[in-house]
Amino acid sequence: MHTHHPYVSERHEGKPWFEWCVAGLVVIATVAAAMGEPMVATAIVSVTAIGSGVVRIVCRERSPWKIRSVAFDAACGIGFGVVLALLYLAIRFIH
Repeated sequence: MHTHHPYVSERHEGKPWFEWCVAGLVVIATVAAAMGEPMVATAIVSVTAIGSGVVRIVCRERSPWKIRSVAFDAACGIGFGVVLALLYLAIRFIH
């Protein structure tokens, strides 16, 4: 019985240029948050996460953003982005 196990070595993972772009956007979001702009920071991180999930769906195995399977990566990226945005909006409505 042969089961397919996802690759976990860096040789089969994403591309460094894409990962550095994501890291750069996180740094920009951190600076925005430190400057008192939490909405901008949340939007940057949320759109980045959703974008990485969409890139994984569209590009499939040629995607520059790979962690595990296409479904896992897309669900984590898009799910995190949507939940983060909804959480921010919920906190804004409480105040």
